[in-house]
Amino acid sequence: MYRGARPVTLVLVRSQLGEVAVRIGVNALFLQRPQTGMGQHLFHLLKGLDENDKQNTYILLSPRFRHTSVGRFPQLSERFQNIEVVSALRRFGERFEALWWEQVGMVRACHKEGVDLLHCPYFTAPYFLPARTVVTVHDVIPLVMPEYRARAQSRMYTSLVAFTVRRAGAIITVSEYSKSDIMRTLRIPEDRIHVIGNAVDASYRPITDARVIEAVRERYAIGPRYILYFGGFDVRKNVERLLDAYAALPRATRKEYPLVIAGRLHPLGHPLYPDPRPRIHQLGLDEDVVVTGQIREQDKAPLYSAATLYLFPSLYEGFGMPVLEAMACGAAVITSNLSALPEVAEDAARLVDPYDSSAITTGIAELLENAAMRDDLRQRALARAQHFSWNRVAQQTLEVYNQLAA
Repeated sequence: MYRGARPVTLVLVRSQLGEVAVRIGVNALFLQRPQTGMGQHLFHLLKGLDENDKQNTYILLSPRFRHTSVGRFPQLSERFQNIEVVSALRRFGERFEALWWEQVGMVRACHKEGVDLLHCPYFTAPYFLPARTVVTVHDVIPLVMPEYRARAQSRMYTSLVAFTVRRAGAIITVSEYSKSDIMRTLRIPEDRIHVIGNAVDASYRPITDARVIEAVRERYAIGPRYILYFGGFDVRKNVERLLDAYAALPRATRKEYPLVIAGRLHPLGHPLYPDPRPRIHQLGLDEDVVVTGQIREQDKAPLYSAATLYLFPSLYEGFGMPVLEAMACGAAVITSNLSALPEVAEDAARLVDPYDSSAITTGIAELLENAAMRDDLRQRALARAQHFSWNRVAQQTLEVYNQLAA
């Protein structure tokens, strides 16, 4: 069942570049999950495409599941049409609904709406491609980290999407590191993979208003000085070693610089998303660590800005959005020397071995003792963050569309 704008008859109009206007379908599923990295990416990509592409028509293909969340749609021009598709498997649960959408519902919607080119902005594609297809693969975590596909259902789904993605006409990924992993695990030729980095919202900037910062600190019971971790709790985020590293600091240092663990916790007992609080208690850090729970979107930039240090010792990232967010706010960052993180941070962060908690401890201690080094990292971070913009992401994405549609 379809709801939304009526299909518009396509008028082929030649642009100055000699291109032909096309109808571009976009899998808009993650607009219903605005707090996720992929939801944020799609939201800002669509805004950028609207600003940079005055020719093509975009069909936002939005599934309506049984428990569909309220989507966060950007304000877009009339060339963007939202088409709702009601799931045919609503009584079978979210997993089956999503699979039906990706393999059947989206394909039917593409045919009905006359889509010429389909963009799947996350790691999936239909088995029967309804049009020339672009897939954005942010990372291949299920293929390189076995714990993320331990269940039989996960292994089957990963095998399916890996097969379907190989058949896409073009792959977009967010870092050279992810590109190398895609070539190795999916065996996709290099010339079909396009590296287009991420960016952050303009709200991520240095916040210097003392009243704003004080209000945020009071909201989460944070003192005037603190070390911040924010970025998720799945096992690859390496929060346990971060806690071990912090526990090795002198007690006086911990009293002066409490560790703030920010973000929404997952249900107790989830093997991939361990709750950090038992480890905090085991290490005797109950008085030194503040666990905030979920952070309001408008509070993130003040938290990054006011932190003495920001820690992100992740074991694997296809890009590492929290690091770019922190750098855009002028934070002094300590992050991993593995995966895509050195590529994103370059010389604007202190890089450490995330598997060595003593190396993390040393990095923290040296930066806490050296204010000049922290100030230098902050300036480098702000300069580095300027290299990433949604306008550039949109322009480069549009180039991929044009190449595939040519």
